[in-house]
Amino acid sequence: MKSPNEINIIKMKNISKIYDNGAVALDKVDISIKRGEFVFIVGTSGAGKSTFIKLLLREILPTSGLLLVNGYDINKMPRHEIPYLRRSLGVIFQDYRLLPNKTVYENVAFAMRVIESPRRLVLRSVNSVLDVVGLRAKYKCFPSQLSGGEQQRVAIARAIVNNPSLIIADEPTGNLDPETSWEIMDIFQRINAAGTTIVMATHDKTIVDTMQKRVLAIENGCIVRDEASGGYGYEA
Repeated sequence: MKSPNEINIIKMKNISKIYDNGAVALDKVDISIKRGEFVFIVGTSGAGKSTFIKLLLREILPTSGLLLVNGYDINKMPRHEIPYLRRSLGVIFQDYRLLPNKTVYENVAFAMRVIESPRRLVLRSVNSVLDVVGLRAKYKCFPSQLSGGEQQRVAIARAIVNNPSLIIADEPTGNLDPETSWEIMDIFQRINAAGTTIVMATHDKTIVDTMQKRVLAIENGCIVRDEASGGYGYEA
C-alpha cells in the first residue's frame, strides 16, 4: 500500500545489500531525498552506485533496512504493486534502450500504451514531450536514423511522457560527446525546474563540478560525502 505523500520522495534508513556471494554492495546507508531535488550519485566503479539504482527500481531487494520510494515501502509492497511504483518513475539508461523497429513517436507512445492511455491523450502528450526535447520534426524517424544525442533525447521523452514524480538516470551522458552531454543536461535542468525530482548516477566530473547540485558520494557501499552544492571529488 502506498503511503500518503511526504516531503521525502526517497528514504533509506540503515539500508544494506549483501549479495549471495557475500559481497557487501551497500552498508547501512541512511539518506533522504526531497521532492524536487536534483541529486548526483558519484563514486568509482564497483562502489555501489548500480546497486543503489536497482534498489530504487525494485529490481533487487535490500538485505536489511527501510526503503521508501515515492511513498512505496519497497520491502513490504506486494508483487502486484510493482508496476504502479515503476509507472511513477522515469528511467533513463546510458544505452538508450529504444525499440529499433519503432519510430520516435512510437517509442515514446509505447510508454503510454502500456498503461492503456486514451489515444487522444497519447497524441497530445507525445507531441508535447517531443517539443520539450526538440525532436518534434523527427517523429517519423527510426533510432538508426538518429545520432546518439537524439536517441538519448527520445529516451528522455519516453521517460517523462507519463509525468513521473521521479527521474532515475544511470550514466545518461556516458556515450555522448561533451557538447551533446550539455544539451542533454539542459533538458534535465528544465525538467527539474518544473518540479520533477532527478537522481543521476554519473562519472562525468565536468558536469557535476559545473552544475553544483547535491552530491552523494559512495565508496565501498557507504555514503562518504553528502554535499548540498558539491563537486565530483574523484580523479576523472
